[in-house]
Amino acid sequence: MIPKILTIPMGSVIIKMSQTIEKKRKESKIEVQTYLDRLIYAIQSESVTINFQKDRNVDQGRNKKYTNRYTMGQLFPDEDEVEALKRELSLLTVEEYIETVKDTRFPKRSDMRVFGKQYSGDDVYIKIRVELVSTMASGNNFIMVMSFHYSEWDFKGSSFPYKKV
Repeated sequence: MIPKILTIPMGSVIIKMSQTIEKKRKESKIEVQTYLDRLIYAIQSESVTINFQKDRNVDQGRNKKYTNRYTMGQLFPDEDEVEALKRELSLLTVEEYIETVKDTRFPKRSDMRVFGKQYSGDDVYIKIRVELVSTMASGNNFIMVMSFHYSEWDFKGSSFPYKKV
């Protein structure tokens, strides 16, 4: 299915694919750095829960190379996945930021951030959501890792608004 793209004022873009409606935008450099600082704070806290979607419905029928399960197995074969994710998410930089996504299906949830990082010359697509005030009964900080997989397309310099040339 070819996505429908509708452009609305302020440079925001709404992309509709099947039942998903996402509103994408670029945050300022300081907003991204603040987000990364909050991410590190959440990771370093003793009350963090990391939810990693190892198997996703969208992966059915997809080339396995572009799935979370395959990528994690290739990049970190002998490591605990949660510990590997904590380390790798802690190392993200403003230069690796691509965009911010608001999932209108869950308007009360925090926005998702998309990053791109290279591992041994391969592009990896990373999409995460951080909830510092969790709605979960545990009261923990909550990090949801929706995507951590090889990218289906090559990243271009223009994908990264703050990458140094």
